[in-house]
Parts: sequence; C-alpha cells; structure tokens
Amino acid sequence: MKYGMKNIRILCVFCVLGIFTAGCVHEPIESRLTPEQEAARVAKSAKIHTELAAEYFFRGQYKIALEEIDAAFKANANYAPAFNVLGLIYMALDEDSKAQSNFERALRSAPNNPEVHNNYGWFLCERYPDQIDRAIYHFMQAINDPLYETRHIAYANAGLCEIKRNNFAEASVFLRESLMLHSGYRPALVGLVEMDLKQGQLDVAQSRLTDFMQKFAPTAKSLELGIRIERAMGNIRGADSYLFQLQKNFPDSKEARAAREGRF
Repeated sequence: MKYGMKNIRILCVFCVLGIFTAGCVHEPIESRLTPEQEAARVAKSAKIHTELAAEYFFRGQYKIALEEIDAAFKANANYAPAFNVLGLIYMALDEDSKAQSNFERALRSAPNNPEVHNNYGWFLCERYPDQIDRAIYHFMQAINDPLYETRHIAYANAGLCEIKRNNFAEASVFLRESLMLHSGYRPALVGLVEMDLKQGQLDVAQSRLTDFMQKFAPTAKSLELGIRIERAMGNIRGADSYLFQLQKNFPDSKEARAAREGRF
C-alpha cells in the first residue's frame, strides 16, 4: 500500500512537470521590433523622461529632475530637449559652466529649436550682462520661428533684457509685442512697471503696479518692485507691506534673498 502511494506521488510530480513543460513549449515567442518600431520606442522614452524632468524642475525638485534626465539620455544620448532642460536645472543650481555647456550641446543637436534659443538667450541675459546682444539674437531666432507657440515669452525676455541696459525704446517694443500675443502675461506687465521705475516715473509705476495687483496674483518680481517704488516715494508702511508678502510667499526667491541681504 505504501509502495503504491509512493508511485502515485511520483506520478503526480511528473504530471505537474508535464503541465509546466507543455506550457513552456507552447508559450508564444515575442516578435522582435522592426528598426522603425525600435526608433519610435526610443524616441518616446526620451520624450517622456524629459517631460517628467521638466515637471520636477518647475516644482524645484532638482534631484529627481536630474534622475529623469539620466533616464532620457539612456534612451537617446543626443536628445536636444533633454540637454535644454538640463541647462535650466544647472542654471537654477548656479552651476553656470554646466548650464552653458548643455544649452550649447542642445543647439548643436537641434540648431533650429526655438525653445532652446529662448532658454539660452535668457541664460545669457541673466548671467552675462555684457552678452545681451547675443541673448537678443537667440530670442529673435525663437521669435522668427512661425511654429513657435510661445513667442510671447521670447518677446518678453527680450524686453526684460533691454531694460537691463536701459534701452527703454526697444524694451517697450518687445514688451508690447508680447502683450499683443498674450495680454495677461505677467512678466511682460511687470516689465513695464520696472521700466517706469527705472525712468523715474514713480506715479506711473505705482499706478501700473496697483492695477496689476488687482488683476493678477503677485510675483516675486512685482513685490520687489513694490518695495522699491514705495521706498522711493517715502512710503515706508507700503514698502513693509510688500516686503512681508515677498518673504511670506516667495521666501526662497532671489528677490527675497536680496531683500534679506539689503541689496535693494
């Protein structure tokens, strides 16, 4: 009896093995991707990881953004949008040499990409005041692309750059072009306030800023301008109100840091 039970157990084991073996034999073999399908898969992977990196960048999660860029490069080592986002990340981290290297690499990979031209122009404008002509060149490359959907950003950036070197006539043209394309674009509206302030038109600047604050959520730059305008007009209470809002709502901004360090 025991011998029979043993045989049954052995038979059952072979039955189970037979089932798995049969399953392996009949498992369908996955077909290989064609070169076109593989290229599409790689392109999609690089695009998805780069878009995720951009999202994390805008949230200030730079470490995760860098990880997503690494994943994008594993899919496509020459993906221009990934170099573009990497340039922005390094710019935010104040690693200007790496930022410039990546913007230039992006342009070598995609010399006609308007987004790269716009971002590189902004980098030059922010970091190298003596290279504003180069910055304007890159903004114009972006603006002149008829398929570039956010030309209002490049126009505004060009205007803000011209304000830096007190070229108010050109700045006004660029900022108004930006607002013609997007009437509520806040950086362009705030740029007009800054231009009024720098020209000493305090009443106009104050009125324009008040109108802005009634219609839009404040930006760190608009609050900085509010502080400077009110101080110039001798209104310490008004300046303190703007300062409180700046430190409360944008404590990590460059404007808030400058205020804490007494740089304006």
